[in-house]
Amino acid sequence: MIKQTQNNTGLSFHFGAACDSGKCPDELARPLVEAAEWLRSNASANTTCFGWYNLPDQDTAPIEETAALLKTHDAIVHVGIGGSALGNLMLHNSLLPMYYNEQAPGSGTPRFYLADNPDPDKALAIWERVKGSRVALIGVSKSGATAETMSQFMWFREQMRETYGDDTDRHVLVITDPKNGVFRALADAVGCRSLEIPPSVGGRFSVLSPSGLVTLAALGGDIRALLAGAAEMRKLLESNDELGVNPAHTLAAVQRYHERAGRPMTVMMPYGNRLETFADWFVQLWAESLGKNGMGTTPLRALGAIDQHSQVQLFAEGPNDKLYTLIMINHREGEIVIPQPSEPSLAPMSYMASQKMGEMLNYEAMSSASALIKAGRPVIWIEAEKIDARVLGALIFFYEYVTAVSGRVMGINPFDQPGVEQGKRYTYGLMGREAFEADADEAKRYFEQAKSKA
Repeated sequence: MIKQTQNNTGLSFHFGAACDSGKCPDELARPLVEAAEWLRSNASANTTCFGWYNLPDQDTAPIEETAALLKTHDAIVHVGIGGSALGNLMLHNSLLPMYYNEQAPGSGTPRFYLADNPDPDKALAIWERVKGSRVALIGVSKSGATAETMSQFMWFREQMRETYGDDTDRHVLVITDPKNGVFRALADAVGCRSLEIPPSVGGRFSVLSPSGLVTLAALGGDIRALLAGAAEMRKLLESNDELGVNPAHTLAAVQRYHERAGRPMTVMMPYGNRLETFADWFVQLWAESLGKNGMGTTPLRALGAIDQHSQVQLFAEGPNDKLYTLIMINHREGEIVIPQPSEPSLAPMSYMASQKMGEMLNYEAMSSASALIKAGRPVIWIEAEKIDARVLGALIFFYEYVTAVSGRVMGINPFDQPGVEQGKRYTYGLMGREAFEADADEAKRYFEQAKSKA
């Protein structure tokens, strides 16, 4: 029987409406125990790709020292893509004041701009907002070869010479491999500041590394509490591997069960804007890690209550091909009490008066879950006590762990991305990078099919 899981992480997990008769697929019990052993033994050996498991234990002193220098600037331009961008967005959206960049000048923290997609419209718009001010530039790439990142990094660095001249690289930070790659060579050549992404940590699992933490710390976030929450979740998941008790093993089993049962999509739907970009981060983590060898479930993101007015019609009465995860936040930083209507024409709305808006949002979450269950849809229900650094750290580590053990029981490598690498090779070739000429020719041949008439 699937059990409600309560613990000290600020999160509770409920799986009773996620499987037929409320039972876990028991045949996955032993494979999940073996997956946990595989994960922990490789993490203990600091095997390549398993280093994320140890990030809660890292020394934060170099990160905090660098963050203090970044704080002396008016603005930070962070260049990265994939996990090196989504992770920052997720942390900032969840933990910083909403509309952060609109706080009054002189607040003691810099404005933040993320240059992720290499769209010149966005890059130019960012530069228009920061030029002439004291700007710090951050480039994040483990290899220093990511075309989307390097193209923008080189452009922003060149623009900064208008302000800093020969001192430009004193205001540049690269976050990269400790020994190898173009960014490491740049840091060694020009003396710009650098932080290390551990060689054993991959991009989409790097949010709790310096690539995600340094800007959060510079903007006032509590990175020690974030890591403490991740450590608390790790402790919980190590304490009991029993299916139905360990929430990560239970979720992995439920996800696999529904994939096999003909539900090839999984929906992440938090009720609260602070977790909106957490859903985006989850989509990349899940899709890129588990979509291989013809397997995997397609992750979809939704936001309650907004998507009750767009997607829930499909969810409830469309194809029964999805597994739903709803996340409710019990307590929020601020609260609004709905007033008594002051006009007679608003009298029909009197039933809302004196109730809290946050409670209304939670009633909507409960109502959506109930409607989906009534329609025969499987629902996982997660409650967060609140969204602070400690709870968010626990939630991040939880989903990283679920993703890793899910890949193991599926018989795939959850840490590589061969489909992405092929596209990178085509881009290198089309842009004229040496040794990728054959890839350019191949890309052109395939692209002709896209342009050909049916």
